[in-house]
Amino acid sequence: MDRRKMIRDHLALAEEHVAKGERIVARQKDLVAELENDGHDTKEARSVLCQFEQVLQSHIADRDRLRDELAGVKPE
Repeated sequence: MDRRKMIRDHLALAEEHVAKGERIVARQKDLVAELENDGHDTKEARSVLCQFEQVLQSHIADRDRLRDELAGVKPE
């Protein structure tokens, strides 16, 4: 397998991780808002949201690194 194809394959997976992470973060934000509206304590839900956001940032950084790497690899 050539290097560009390998990077493209990894990039496609990273894009999926980012998209899924964005959906998870959005859902958790909705849950926090719902808990707040119902008068519940949101401390734990906010903590989980923070963790999800950190994982999402990691996925975004990985995706961006792969994009940069792909841009720097010449076709074979």
